[in-house]
Amino acid sequence: MLTTLALVLTAAFAADDPQVVPLWPKGPPGFEARRDEAEQAKDYWVKNIHNPSVTVFLPPKDKATGAAVLICPGGGHRELVFNAEGVEAAHYLNSIGVAAFALKYRLGREKDSPYKPEVHAREDGLRALRLIRSRAAEWGIDPNRVGVMGFSAGGEVASLVSFGPTAGQSDAADPIDRVDARPNFLIQIYPGPLGIPDVIPKDAPPAFLLVANDDRGAARVIAGLFQKYRTAGAPVEAHVFARGGHGFNMGNRSKLATLKNWPKRLADWMADNDLLSPRKPSENAAPPSR
Repeated sequence: MLTTLALVLTAAFAADDPQVVPLWPKGPPGFEARRDEAEQAKDYWVKNIHNPSVTVFLPPKDKATGAAVLICPGGGHRELVFNAEGVEAAHYLNSIGVAAFALKYRLGREKDSPYKPEVHAREDGLRALRLIRSRAAEWGIDPNRVGVMGFSAGGEVASLVSFGPTAGQSDAADPIDRVDARPNFLIQIYPGPLGIPDVIPKDAPPAFLLVANDDRGAARVIAGLFQKYRTAGAPVEAHVFARGGHGFNMGNRSKLATLKNWPKRLADWMADNDLLSPRKPSENAAPPSR
């Protein structure tokens, strides 16, 4: 049924041309000279990203809840699985009234890359969250309900922005850099280990964790992260499916009922955490400081 839903959603959004917003008008700091280099894209992947951006997917106004999610696709920091773990995720989130922003971040393990995931991908994630909050009124978003979602290597980007320093620079020349980048919630789908600290603070963003048990590496990551959340007393929900392997995306291509229906588990969690209750966005509302 979800496969049919995905096809319907894809068709519904095909006529629209999503807005692509570069994270920095002149390119990322220190690499401005490379911002005009063309991205490479084929089949399911995108690479050669030197001008990181978010692709904006907004739900219909009559369905909008005010919640928003920054989506970080996976791909081993060598490429981005942008359609299956970016666009399809955005379409699903839009279907439940959530604004979605698919991130194209710089790839630290691509051949001859000048970037490092823990530095530049993290910088892109933080800047994207600040950008989303800075334009919350324009996009109909509640700045206090902005989360981050990561798949595989994108889960590492999500961890890097969720557990490290996020405070804005009060004296920054660019007003976007003054905005707090702390996500209000975290969604991790078969993530890698990078970015997860030894100890999770008790005020860590509420987390939704999901993995297949036969995805050995990611299952260990989820098990460890779940236990760290429990030790900290921070809110967490985890789902471990018996089978599915790695890279099942939104479940649209799987024959397993658990995987086909996993996005519904996410929707239930978001509803239970009051993320899908429509609210009037406030232009002056400030996100909580860390």
